[in-house]
Amino acid sequence: MSSLGTSKGVLEIAKFGLYVSVPIVLMYYFANNTKNMQKFMGKHSYVVYPPEASRPPSPEELREMAREIARKRNHP
Repeated sequence: MSSLGTSKGVLEIAKFGLYVSVPIVLMYYFANNTKNMQKFMGKHSYVVYPPEASRPPSPEELREMAREIARKRNHP
């Protein structure tokens, strides 16, 4: 650590302390009061599904449509 110098060493220790303490503080904040988590989660809708569209044709319907197209091509 002496190769870093004292000011750089203190900065690295402070950054490490911040990186470790932020998740711990947030976990403590949300774990001890579930109303906080419900309030936070209620504001954000994470999964928004689009409205349901019409269903694609079934394989049997596709085969029938292909047969109709083939018949029209073969019989002018």
